[in-house]
Amino acid sequence: MYKKINLKNGLRIITVPAKNTQAVTVLVLVGTGSKYETKKINGISHFLEHMYFSGTKKRPSTIAVAETLDKVGGIYNAFTSEEYTGYFAKVDSAYFEIALDWVSDIFLNSLLPEKELKKEKGVIIEEINMYQDQPMSYVRVLWQKILYGDQPAGRSVAGTKESVSGIERKDLLNYMESQYVAKNTIVCVAGNIKEEESIEKVKKYFSKMRESLPKPKPKVFEKQTRPEVLAHFRQTDQTHLCLGARAYNIFHPKRYAQEILGTILGGGGMMSSRLFEEVRTKLGIAYYVDTDIDDNTDTGCLVTQAGVDNSKVEKAISTILREYKRISQTEVPKAELKKAKDNMKGKLSLLLETSDAKASFYAGQELLEKKILTPEKIFEKIDKISADDILKVGRDIFQPKNLNLALIGPFKEKEKFERLLKF
Repeated sequence: MYKKINLKNGLRIITVPAKNTQAVTVLVLVGTGSKYETKKINGISHFLEHMYFSGTKKRPSTIAVAETLDKVGGIYNAFTSEEYTGYFAKVDSAYFEIALDWVSDIFLNSLLPEKELKKEKGVIIEEINMYQDQPMSYVRVLWQKILYGDQPAGRSVAGTKESVSGIERKDLLNYMESQYVAKNTIVCVAGNIKEEESIEKVKKYFSKMRESLPKPKPKVFEKQTRPEVLAHFRQTDQTHLCLGARAYNIFHPKRYAQEILGTILGGGGMMSSRLFEEVRTKLGIAYYVDTDIDDNTDTGCLVTQAGVDNSKVEKAISTILREYKRISQTEVPKAELKKAKDNMKGKLSLLLETSDAKASFYAGQELLEKKILTPEKIFEKIDKISADDILKVGRDIFQPKNLNLALIGPFKEKEKFERLLKF
């Protein structure tokens, strides 16, 4: 289903052929993100990603960069997270080499012009303003802050207005030279491709990448002895909250049991999940309620997010906590466990119908875990999880000392919420 090779300079190439599509995706993934940054340059990974669209010698302007793929109907973008940054282009297979040339050009040859740097600061500051004006988005920033505080893991991927304003071109160059090296990079080509030919073309474009070792990620410090609350005052008509607990990272042996538990509670978009049924269907106090598992290489959490009427916040919190308690004290019925497993497997199967999803699936595993499991292998692990496994995970993570609550709404005191965080 896929092939992986390592070049002499340390670059990893992954190919994922798929004959039932006309599309090809070229994805370049580099192992660096906001967890690798100092406070002074918080947001630099995201800033550099933006600047890679500002021009190269071959494509000397933003319009020249954009037009290359616009002319062939391509889909292209970039993204930054805590642990990785990616650049991709998705095109009709007839334009594969155009996409490969484009991705390699912006990734290896961006000029980072000073005049564009000043303008892009304004763009990113407006992006920060946009997310801060959206409580549904900004509460997730507060969630990271309450978990990890004043360290890289607790800071926003986008940075702050102050940190972004202070980043200079020399900072971008130093960061790029440190992190954007062959040993820290994966090129994945997925879709309607000729595998060997694709590998040779990737070698042609990427074999001259720098061979130095990247700067390592600092260790995340975690310590919590009691429930914590972060209440951000804002005069809103609706309160947005994140309520959850510290949990397992992607290397934990109970990782898949944790993911199934999250699906049962409120994941996978299931309208029949426990929290959707209790909070929205029965009580009618929220439009959305979702439970996510956020598992990285060194951190993990389970979090339920909801938007509720200001007068119903305490009811929502109590209901979510009641479901946390129930799943940590009573075995999940066989039918409900099977439903969650089938939901997870079905969602993954549907997701992997597209070339860009295939590229992210295979390259993401290789980058973060240094190994790749096929969907079939993941399904086997999911199928092995028992109701007792779910119960043990619930007991382990749903302890008062692990609980955290971040919320945005018209509340200036957090004491009443602190009193709620108990089983």
